[in-house]
Amino acid sequence: MRGKMVNETHTKRRAILIFTLNRSGVLNKIASLIRRKMRNVDTITACATQQPGISRMTITLREDSDDKMLQVAKQIEKLTEVISAKELDIDQSFWREVAIVKFEADGAHLEQLRKNHALEILVRQNNEVCVAQVAGTSQVVDSFMQEIGKEKIIEVARSGFTAMEK
Repeated sequence: MRGKMVNETHTKRRAILIFTLNRSGVLNKIASLIRRKMRNVDTITACATQQPGISRMTITLREDSDDKMLQVAKQIEKLTEVISAKELDIDQSFWREVAIVKFEADGAHLEQLRKNHALEILVRQNNEVCVAQVAGTSQVVDSFMQEIGKEKIIEVARSGFTAMEK
């Protein structure tokens, strides 16, 4: 066998909050650095900040080792365009995502979903197909989709996480 097969299962979801100069190619540099460290990015969200020329990114990945996460954050921070990079403590920050879900539901099932979840109905087609938006923690989104039922879901679009310190 030519090379060593690595079979690591990273189960702990982690988030790195990064502030950068708003320049083209920065996201690619950060993603390439993470890839070189043999990590797979779960989600990336990015937006402009209130300060002109500064962007904010939240990158999530799965990693059990605190030391490896610290190393990744320090390596990101060394990039010239990066102002700061640090891991967010899940207990000291808010993590949220948005999902848009197209699914089949009759009137009674839809009312039950409305009762149990803070959702916004975006459109209802033929009283059988519904497109709804739900936002919250990943547990909130997952619970909503479980209650719909896998066999009733037609399509799902999830935004990825954004996070902010408390």
